[in-house]
Amino acid sequence: MAQYGGWAGKVLWVDLSAGRITTEDTVEKYKDYIGGTGIGYKVLWDEVAADIKAFDPENKIVFATGPLAGTSAPCSGRTAVTTLWPTCWPKHLVGTGHMGGHFAAELKYAGFDAVIIEGRAEHPVWLAISDGKAEIRDARPLWGQGIRRTTYEISRQMGAEACVAAIGQAGENRVPMSVIINSVSHSAAGGAVLGSKNLKAIGVRGTGSIRIGGNKEEWERVVKYHLSLLGANNQHVVPNSPQPWAEYYDPATRWVASRGRQWGAANPPIDTGTCDPHNLNRIAYRSNNAAYFLGEKAWQYTVRGNGCTGCPIRCHTIIKVPTVAAKFGISETGQSTCVRLMLGKLFFKNFPDGPQGKTSIEACMVGMHLADDLGLWDNYGQLQRDFKKCHAEGIIRSKVGEKEFQSYSWDQLEKGDPAFLFELLPRIAKKEGELATALGLGTGYMLDRWGISEADWKSDRNQLYWKLGHPKHHSNEDAGQCGVIINTQYNRDAQCHSHTNFIRNGLPLEIQKKLAAELWGSEAAVDAPGAFTPMNVYKARMAKWALLRKELHDAIPICNWMGPWSASPLKERGYRGDDTIESMLYSLVTGDEKSGQELDAVAERIFVLHRALTIRGMGTKEMRAKHDTIPDWVYGDDKDRIPFTKGTIQMDKSDMETAMRMFYEEVGWDKETGSPTRETYHRLGLASVARELDKKGLIV
Repeated sequence: MAQYGGWAGKVLWVDLSAGRITTEDTVEKYKDYIGGTGIGYKVLWDEVAADIKAFDPENKIVFATGPLAGTSAPCSGRTAVTTLWPTCWPKHLVGTGHMGGHFAAELKYAGFDAVIIEGRAEHPVWLAISDGKAEIRDARPLWGQGIRRTTYEISRQMGAEACVAAIGQAGENRVPMSVIINSVSHSAAGGAVLGSKNLKAIGVRGTGSIRIGGNKEEWERVVKYHLSLLGANNQHVVPNSPQPWAEYYDPATRWVASRGRQWGAANPPIDTGTCDPHNLNRIAYRSNNAAYFLGEKAWQYTVRGNGCTGCPIRCHTIIKVPTVAAKFGISETGQSTCVRLMLGKLFFKNFPDGPQGKTSIEACMVGMHLADDLGLWDNYGQLQRDFKKCHAEGIIRSKVGEKEFQSYSWDQLEKGDPAFLFELLPRIAKKEGELATALGLGTGYMLDRWGISEADWKSDRNQLYWKLGHPKHHSNEDAGQCGVIINTQYNRDAQCHSHTNFIRNGLPLEIQKKLAAELWGSEAAVDAPGAFTPMNVYKARMAKWALLRKELHDAIPICNWMGPWSASPLKERGYRGDDTIESMLYSLVTGDEKSGQELDAVAERIFVLHRALTIRGMGTKEMRAKHDTIPDWVYGDDKDRIPFTKGTIQMDKSDMETAMRMFYEEVGWDKETGSPTRETYHRLGLASVARELDKKGLIV
């Protein structure tokens, strides 16, 4: 270990059935997979058989970070949580979530790169990790408590600086739609798997440090250089309103700072200012996701931004809404980001004061308070869309029975009263009644339970439902065929932002095309949103690049919601970013010098191992026909426009067949089946994986 920096050096194994804790060397076993999802996929491949289900004691759940975590590398506060996904339908397959907050850094400071949990404890327990030591402790006094109380009690025992990743009542009750939360509001799905193991929480406290393997002065220079390339949330590099320094602006970007726009609930209020990109001390003022998602009114409730260790973007907005304390008996402050920030309001069709009025913000506060304490997951908004469709079409009333149906205050829902959430969300967490139980299963299993054809959901473009129980995540609306390809590849929503962070960065199309030619070989790789052209090989290269960037980011780790940094806000650079920044940071922190191409090869190894796990889990090599499917709603729109005409995001079926074949060829997979070839496995150092699949007849 002495020659490497970055890695803490040890992986912690916890067998809850036996009450046994052991360690192994990170670099010796996992260096070729770096960390994060790389470790997670490697463990599941080696240790979890294809017939295991999510709640079986033999299933593993892996909390893993990578060499950049706990350093000053921007946007590096990420932990990958990898396990068999209990909402994946009709069979539990490998999936991973990524939580921010402070867990990753604290785990590294405590001396570990990953924690692997197996087995099932005889009674509720929690895991205490502190400076190279770990102990299984009794959690029976905590069982039945929410995440906030659990975090408070464990922090009292371990110290105020401990980071606690915990489940709420939803995870305890093995509700598949449940999450693990650390640092107040940073979540990753998988709560029900912890609940099935009787593991309430993991508390971590570390006082160690991370060694920089390379030249420390060069490290500081590269970190500052990286900061200079940052935009706002989602790497939007153009402000959304005119600024004195800016050549361009785009109202759609998340760079919302401007002189006169204030964090109104701060004491005193703080003006976000013009945020010239050369002033690195103003990066945190650029983004306000409350204002971006909830509307201009949210500025008056904004306290400040919050976020993860090592990230100046601060994408979690803290908002203060005093009226919710009096009306609903909850805290007047809350914080979150993106869809989870909107979780509460998305259950409602209307509000009395409009979609961006105060009532909608109050609904967001109630939703955040309940979901983050109960530990509920919304599956990128699919839970709310399922609920609204089932209610509007009378499905709920027909399936749950009149007595249960009348036990809900539907009049509150119809008039947009956030109090309705106090009836619905706790019931989901407790599996109380048919409606709550069905919603908590996730979409695929809910449809099964209620005898509804999945085809009904896959043809409804308002549902945004994709396959295997999960929704789309930045699909054809972002980068056309490239976005569709990305959404076919995983066993949950894709969580890939590499492509959309480029397409939606705010730069004019002519500049984006110049950058695209440098990255993927031709300006033809990108189109304007809603003005797509037929498939070409450069779009396939962009799709491969986007997926490998995601896997690399999830391993080293860097937040793929903030990167990659393929563009920048700097006019003097021609708005170029730097596609080698990951290589610079990795090489300097570890002392293991790797070029961008070499890191791409590691990312591809991780990506293909995920594919191999899916092939083994499904028991088929016919991935094109049985896994990489595309819902019907992608091929139509409300105005029956023709594909490749301006204004429509619908795709053409024959063109998407071409797109999939081009992508398979680009990544070295068989064009007919969509399975990696034997040569690809060997090229990526996965010969043993190929041998195992060959024995099962699962290789081409």
